Amino acid sequence: MTERAVDQLRALNLEPNWAPYAEGSCLISTGRTRVLCTASVEESLPPWRERSGKGWVTAEYAMLPRATHTRSGRERKGPKGRTQEIQRLIGRSLRSVVDLAALGARTITLDCDVLQADGGTRTASVTGAFVALELACRHLVAEGLLERSPVMEGVAAVSVGIVDGVARLDLDYALDSSAQVDMNVVATASGRLVEVQGTAEGDPFTRAEHDRLLDLALMGTERLIAAQAALLGGGA
Repeated sequence: MTERAVDQLRALNLEPNWAPYAEGSCLISTGRTRVLCTASVEESLPPWRERSGKGWVTAEYAMLPRATHTRSGRERKGPKGRTQEIQRLIGRSLRSVVDLAALGARTITLDCDVLQADGGTRTASVTGAFVALELACRHLVAEGLLERSPVMEGVAAVSVGIVDGVARLDLDYALDSSAQVDMNVVATASGRLVEVQGTAEGDPFTRAEHDRLLDLALMGTERLIAAQAALLGGGA
């Protein structure tokens, strides 16, 4: 188990433009978890979206077979339940900070591929995918396809949990597997909540414990969004 203060994030590294052919990309490392996030722009919309007058932002998530200690099979017949849940979470999180009308009649797909997993892959995917999304939107502006970026503010995600009776921030696998309560929180730069996923693994938790975890998570997302902004030159 990593020795960290209970309110300390794992070591964070954001590497932009890691995939040179994508309109935007970021390799995010948070502790030993590493996720490659790429943004692809298509000048089209899903058929059900075509008459909306708005663009679309969506996401796909996958884990490489040896991202974990034992090999997991590829999901060749389509994403399973957990995968679907995670990619929907990523898509919802990113759409929450995008002016879809300003994006225009185009689709941005965020592919989040887990290279190495040590807990928090879904939260790392949200945080890294935002960087890829913002870079893709800046690419559209540079190409003269948009007057301004439709991204309204930053968004990031982090896990929290109660381990041995203590509230902790940013759980790696060892902490997560022994947590009595675990929670994933997505929040924007303005401190608004996009999603809160909290579960008791044993005894139910109290409202006071919930609020303590939420405060801890918002502290974490604030730091993550500050790191995004520093990388992107303060813009979002």
